[in-house]
Amino acid sequence: MTNRVFLAWRDPESRRWLPVGQLSRESDDFRFVYTKGAEESERFVPFGRMTDLHAVYVANELFPLFSNRLMPRSRPEYRDFLIWLGLDPGDHDALELLGKSGGARATDALQVFPCPEPTPENTYVVEYFSHGIRHLPQSARERIGDLTPGEALLLLQDLQNPNDPSALLMRTADPLSIVGYCPRFYSAEFSKLIALVGPDKVKVTVAGVNPDAPLQFRLRCRLSAPWPAGFTACSDDVFQSLG
Repeated sequence: MTNRVFLAWRDPESRRWLPVGQLSRESDDFRFVYTKGAEESERFVPFGRMTDLHAVYVANELFPLFSNRLMPRSRPEYRDFLIWLGLDPGDHDALELLGKSGGARATDALQVFPCPEPTPENTYVVEYFSHGIRHLPQSARERIGDLTPGEALLLLQDLQNPNDPSALLMRTADPLSIVGYCPRFYSAEFSKLIALVGPDKVKVTVAGVNPDAPLQFRLRCRLSAPWPAGFTACSDDVFQSLG
């Protein structure tokens, strides 16, 4: 069961994604705190009535900021939605759905994501959807449609990216085609993993292809790597709680 997710916000000018909040569950309550990423941009505005960046907000129901990002079970496409996320039909936990789907809406620049935890085999594993597909040429979108689950993808540093010095492109092997970006809120951590364990041990594979889904759910990827000794995920300063 997922008990902690982060909320990322995209700065409208720099286009930088910053983790600005953490949602967690403790017993029967939900707890929300802002993180130091919220102080990284003068353009960030607190959410709704949660105006104090240093407060701890507790509720026995999921905060509207997050509940409004869950697809209602009554929607006719809800079953397809679960398939896009790689989940079986049935009831699923709200935090799991938020972490798997990203909770993104077309009307804002927010995204929810989980913080990876070591598996029993001491492995770093996280699934995410490819970003930036809408900026790719039609030939690249067609190549995505030809991918198969388990197919390997290669990571490339996008060194000339002005918005994210840690940006990571994903491409196929043969024929070569760019198929999107790793999410920016993960790119720095993925780059750190590559430096710690070596590029050959960081594996990215196709977890699922959803040809009929919106672009944000089109290509689901899975990154895995050995968990380095002493490594802590989501440990950069911007992830630290202000509350």
